[in-house]
Amino acid sequence: MRHLKAHRKLGRTTEHRISMLRNLATSLINSREDRIVTTLPKAKELRPFIEKAITLSRRAASLDGNGSEVAGVHLRRQAASFFHQGNYRRAITTRRGQTPPPRTAGVAALKRLFDELGDRYKDRPGGYTRIIKMGRRVGDGAELAIIELVDNARDVNAQNNARKRPAKGSSKKKASEDKAEAVNEE
Repeated sequence: MRHLKAHRKLGRTTEHRISMLRNLATSLINSREDRIVTTLPKAKELRPFIEKAITLSRRAASLDGNGSEVAGVHLRRQAASFFHQGNYRRAITTRRGQTPPPRTAGVAALKRLFDELGDRYKDRPGGYTRIIKMGRRVGDGAELAIIELVDNARDVNAQNNARKRPAKGSSKKKASEDKAEAVNEE
């Protein structure tokens, strides 16, 4: 029986499963479109995992006004456990004119999480991700899903376009007449 079993094992050992969730979380935070495609069970396991990290960044964003640096550092260190540690070391033989090595994905994800996403979700009490089912994969029949961050650029553009579109059934001529009437009233 599965009583009081909180998570799916996904056919992996504990270390492998946590490492996989960290990789998925890093990929989701670092992706340009704020979305990744994975299997449905992995997406369902990733959702609470990544939402806890976003909540930490959101709490840090709300502390910024109070000037509590110690609490912000503590929250950043807690959130770092949701990503693989980044090896941001400069080469020992870096010479003048050489660029230092780029930040690893985990460090970049942590930076984006606290700089951008914490402010984006500052007023949102939860529900930072959305799972969209895609159907079955051709090769093995696994159910695929898209997991994405809500309020991303694509969502904002869609909302703005919906506001700009005229109502169904209205014509351009009617819209121009309305503008003319507004000018005449002034």
